[in-house]
Amino acid sequence: MDWFSPAQCVGYVAFVLGVGSFLQTDDRRFKLFMAGECLAYVVHFTLLGNPTAVASSTMSLLRSLLALRTRSVWVALAVVAINICLGLYFAKQPSDWLPLGASCLGTLALFLLQGIPMRLVMLVGTIFWIANNVISGSIGGTALEVVIAVVNLVTIARMVRQKAATPT
Repeated sequence: MDWFSPAQCVGYVAFVLGVGSFLQTDDRRFKLFMAGECLAYVVHFTLLGNPTAVASSTMSLLRSLLALRTRSVWVALAVVAINICLGLYFAKQPSDWLPLGASCLGTLALFLLQGIPMRLVMLVGTIFWIANNVISGSIGGTALEVVIAVVNLVTIARMVRQKAATPT
């Protein structure tokens, strides 16, 4: 495996943007950084030849941008439905559903939740992405998601402490 192939280099860009995303305690900045991460993932998985991850990342990019503008349940359900349709079209083996499941969880989290609950659901999606990236051979993507899981947990802890310190 070439650690510095174009595919892996774009994966490293996704890594930086993803970590930046999960460091944010502001939900809007979180979604903006996430959109950048998703765009890098689209290129990364295209170069790796993983069409389900490309489809899922494209939908994740779209949902991140939409979630900046609306919190509509109907929009969230439409994005989830499209993800399921993409899975029915692209998925050839059970592991192909991992990025699509992560995208569905992320969609529901970004549209329907805020703060700590949003980040907890995103954590479950991160676990799905870790499994997908290991299976796909994505070095940068696997590193990204493992670090994102840790950073997300640290950010959740920071938010819990902030909430506890804020007088009610």
